[in-house]
Amino acid sequence: MQLSPQKFREIVFQLLYSLGFEKSERGELSLVMRQNEIPKSAARLALEKAEAIWQMHEELDLVIAERADSYEFDRIPMIERAVLRLGVYELLHTDLPPKVAIAEAMRITRKYATAESAGFINALLDRLYKEKEHAISTEQTAQ
Repeated sequence: MQLSPQKFREIVFQLLYSLGFEKSERGELSLVMRQNEIPKSAARLALEKAEAIWQMHEELDLVIAERADSYEFDRIPMIERAVLRLGVYELLHTDLPPKVAIAEAMRITRKYATAESAGFINALLDRLYKEKEHAISTEQTAQ
């Protein structure tokens, strides 16, 4: 059974969310398999990606906190943090087109959070995208 990239991303988000709890149990793999009706191999791949992102969560959280102008990081709800961690990771550490990364973060936010949250997520990720594009443009001009 081949998962769509959207479904895979959503499962990674679910796992990231569960990793955000300090006493997260390692039973999330079987739970994710049952809830999403996916094979163990797909669940393992999603867990590997979620854990790789989680290992970078302090770096990702700093990027988020620096751009969450009027919000203290601790006030950002857990669901939105998980979406932002995934979105920031995809913007900064993958070859995924930025507009796809942002659109997918918006899709997940609309499904699991609120419309207000979607606006916040969009603004933050769009700001990061523009900063990244500006830095690339400036670097190319300097050469």
